[in-house]
Amino acid sequence: MEMRNIGALPVSVVGLGCNNFGMTIDAEASRAVVEAALDAGINYFDTADIYGGGKSEEFLGAALDGRRDRAVIASKFGHAKFLPEGQQGGDPAWVRRCVDRSLRRLGTDRIDHYMIHTPDPHTPQAETLGALAELVEEGKVLEIGCSNFTADLVDASVDAAAEVRVGNYASVQNHYSVLTRDVEDAGVLDACSRAGMAVVPFFPLESGLLTGKYSEAARPDGARLTTMKGGTWDRFLRQENLAAVDRLTVYATERGRSILELAMGWLVSNPAVASVIAGATKPSQVADNVAAVNWTMSPAQRAEIAALA
Repeated sequence: MEMRNIGALPVSVVGLGCNNFGMTIDAEASRAVVEAALDAGINYFDTADIYGGGKSEEFLGAALDGRRDRAVIASKFGHAKFLPEGQQGGDPAWVRRCVDRSLRRLGTDRIDHYMIHTPDPHTPQAETLGALAELVEEGKVLEIGCSNFTADLVDASVDAAAEVRVGNYASVQNHYSVLTRDVEDAGVLDACSRAGMAVVPFFPLESGLLTGKYSEAARPDGARLTTMKGGTWDRFLRQENLAAVDRLTVYATERGRSILELAMGWLVSNPAVASVIAGATKPSQVADNVAAVNWTMSPAQRAEIAALA
């Protein structure tokens, strides 16, 4: 498994998204997925305090018991949609409260990569960064990051860190796939380059849309996206997305590849990307995701694929 860096942390280019733990799979199934990931060379495990109501962190910590040194644990705090009324996600006291709770659930003395989950428009970034710097000093956190940030917020974080003379975020974790390229269009990748931040994509497979399961002609009964209603269905299974999937599938097939290889390879061939967060509910999905990163693309190939999407 290729290793890249988030700050000083060496991380596998494929990371395991643990958002299903405690929500769609139980502790035993979560352990099997974690073991498959470790066996495949994955060391980067991404969770959050809200996943599964905290169960994701608990299940991940239990699965890593006795092999903690093989894992880089990433967790997140302060998601705006899940805060108590009147609470600000980046408030220093809240940051400290959240990290202590996550450490207990994970059963560890440190979180290797700790991120603010969504921007806090009310707390100055300098205050949040100052609080995170204290956690780094105490050894509770090794590297810090942000998630769902705009280019302006990334740029502002550079000034905020300089203002209080602390280290800035080492990474930005945003939705990024061959079908969803807002981070490119809105300048987030450029801002990360200026700030020296790694990019960590989530939803790389668009909840399974880019695995080869769906097309304009095939919407399998019982599949994840076809059983969802309302916004999720509309978001992923729009006609234009399905048409794009068909075009991308043809491109991949003509080159002896799968659309899964195309989706993962397109991301990891971007040198700005440190680790691609791919979720899994069973070991076979882990194996598929890891096997899919063997397609190294040139900038010209990436551009051809983007034009088709």
